[in-house]
Amino acid sequence: MLCTAGLFFVRDDPSYLVLGLALIAAGSVFSEFAGVNYNAMLVRISTKETIGRVSGFGWGMGYFGGLVALTIVLFAFIQPDVGLFGVTSDDGMNIRVVALFSAVWFALFAVPVLLAVPEAPPSGERLRHNFFASYVVLGKRLAHMWRDERRTLWFLAASAVYRDGLAAVFTFGGVIAAGTFGFSDTQVVIFAIAANLTAGLGAVFGGRLDDRLGPKTVIVGSLVALVVVGSFITALPGQATFWVGGLILAVFVGPAQSASRTFLARIVSPEREAEAFGLYATTGRAVSFLGPAAFSGFIAIFGTQRAGMAGIVLVILAGALAVLRVRAPERNTPSP
Repeated sequence: MLCTAGLFFVRDDPSYLVLGLALIAAGSVFSEFAGVNYNAMLVRISTKETIGRVSGFGWGMGYFGGLVALTIVLFAFIQPDVGLFGVTSDDGMNIRVVALFSAVWFALFAVPVLLAVPEAPPSGERLRHNFFASYVVLGKRLAHMWRDERRTLWFLAASAVYRDGLAAVFTFGGVIAAGTFGFSDTQVVIFAIAANLTAGLGAVFGGRLDDRLGPKTVIVGSLVALVVVGSFITALPGQATFWVGGLILAVFVGPAQSASRTFLARIVSPEREAEAFGLYATTGRAVSFLGPAAFSGFIAIFGTQRAGMAGIVLVILAGALAVLRVRAPERNTPSP
């Protein structure tokens, strides 16, 4: 929250680049710390029969919250000549104030989780290692998983690939909308609002399918749909193509993300869920270059931004093929 609020002091001037990068980098680190433990709570606040719908509902509410926040930002600060509290575009104030709004929004909606979810007592040995020794421990843990928990290890590797493709869809969605399909800044924000709505609905519905069909079915089905629709967007011109195809893409991103964490939650032993989600985040970061590299690499090779979209589609396809090799969790029964 503090790192986000600090972005208010970053002005539209090259001399503020280092400050902006430092705040975003630090905020990303703390976000990962929180995200690991937040995901690990899933096992404790759901049952084996409801874990899919709980995960899908939570992910969907995140998208709906983003929709409301984006709408407020658009009409309160960005679009008006004089926005809420007299904010104008002078010195980039209408953009900078969004950082403060986001920090307050974050703090407000973190309170229910901090107050309502009971703290679990720590289980197992408390580890004390320096920075470099921690990597030795990580290596030993991965070696143990290779011997005894190979399915979990394969899933972490496969999901890391397609999760980076999913992240690239949202990371470069606005860039593609503006650069390839000619969207204005306002149109990009409006599209983001609509995409959050469809992604939220998809996540909630996908969570229910997760409990009925299993997470692997939801993941593979969503990834196949993303590859097919993404290919059509890559091949066809016009803003209407991006509007329709982009919103359909958003429908399938949420279920794939939600079912990924329920897949992991179903196959790890309860006392190791935090460690598992720590590895889940680590493997995701380890290959986080794939989506950007495919996007920029295809642009460099073929000379058009549209080719970059094909690069993202190929990353998602590679992840889908990799996860097909991973044995699905036993229906509604977490196992070590």
